[in-house]
Amino acid sequence: MPLSQQDILHIARLARIRMSESEAETARGQLNSIFGLIEQMQAVDTKGVEPMSHALDVAQRLREDMVTESDLRDKFQAIAPAVENGLYLVPKVIE
Repeated sequence: MPLSQQDILHIARLARIRMSESEAETARGQLNSIFGLIEQMQAVDTKGVEPMSHALDVAQRLREDMVTESDLRDKFQAIAPAVENGLYLVPKVIE
């Protein structure tokens, strides 16, 4: 279903996009091209094709979940201007 010039202008108005006639014509050509490609892809028979999450059959390498950095929380909070119950206190910025 190709889009008309009025369809493009209507969509642009709904999206609050100001478009000239020439810009709308360019967008119409591009969108109709995209819709044509979608129609071609929908015409392909995919019965028996198992859905996949990636084009290649790859697995992500995993590493052991372990702490690699030391806990410096007390050191950082010692130099903070204001701390209470382990939380940094900051000035109120929103009224």
